[in-house]
Amino acid sequence: MIVIQHLSRRLQPLALVLAIASAPAMAFEPSNTECIAPAGAGGGWDMTCRLVGKVLQDLKLVPGSMQVTNKAGGGGGAAYAEVVNKRESDNNLIVAASSATTTRLAQGAYPGNNMKQVRWIASVGADFGMIAVSADSPIKTLPELMAKVKADPTSVAFAGGSAVGGWDHLKVLLAAKKSGIADVRTVKYVAFDGGGEAVTQLLAGKIQAFTGDISEAKGFVDAGKIRVLAVMAPERLSGEFAKFPTAKEQGLDVVGANWRGFYAPGKMSDDAYNFWVKQIGTVYDSKEWKDIMAKNGMAPLNIRGNAFQAFVKESVDDVEALSKEIGILK
Repeated sequence: MIVIQHLSRRLQPLALVLAIASAPAMAFEPSNTECIAPAGAGGGWDMTCRLVGKVLQDLKLVPGSMQVTNKAGGGGGAAYAEVVNKRESDNNLIVAASSATTTRLAQGAYPGNNMKQVRWIASVGADFGMIAVSADSPIKTLPELMAKVKADPTSVAFAGGSAVGGWDHLKVLLAAKKSGIADVRTVKYVAFDGGGEAVTQLLAGKIQAFTGDISEAKGFVDAGKIRVLAVMAPERLSGEFAKFPTAKEQGLDVVGANWRGFYAPGKMSDDAYNFWVKQIGTVYDSKEWKDIMAKNGMAPLNIRGNAFQAFVKESVDDVEALSKEIGILK
């Protein structure tokens, strides 16, 4: 018994050494976290950063508050280039993304044009597209607007927060195609750095229609500044969004949903990547986020980690095919 106790005492230091050696490396500890919104204030990317950042802060999923940086330009290309070229190993950085992001990647409009240059974290919901006019516009329905475009394409200019050929532009072209406009390339579209700037131009009378997503339009509707002609959802949304008619019920069977989520620098560590996948997932699962989704008319879309990476790849492939079909890509 004495021998066993003596042996046990001798093995204890060795066991301690082995335990330390086999313990996993220190998990990622975030600090000075940041979310880049690839457009100006007031648009969908800006909203995604700020709303998710607030829930991360409120649930204490990140230390302190998350900094939001607006980096507009190139339909998200300026932010993408910054991440790929200058911040590829930043473990504390996430970037707001959406269907507009994959659209630009599919069309070869970003530096490098390779979705594998970054790591795709998770989605936080989907936003249905819409087309609106100013509140004082004489146009009351989507078919009425499209008839005006058909009669004289130069009489109506659409404004959106994505670049030419981007998701906001594609939504208009899909509606135009369903309206019987043979050459959708005649439809006028003016790109701005974010939905907020596009609405400003609409209210100034420089643009006749606005295309964006229902969540970014709601604040302007509530303020009495714009009128939503149609939501591109398969059926009317619920709650206070039920008042907006769908394109489908007006005879134009077009559906357009804009997913919202995040990507991260391509050389982010696995520990940091797993941390962000988990934290964004926790935000999505929270009551706080469910309330935000309901308030902003967002539809459920819950895809994380490797599944989200595969989803983005499929989105890029689909948009590339669509862009070729309507003549944006050769």
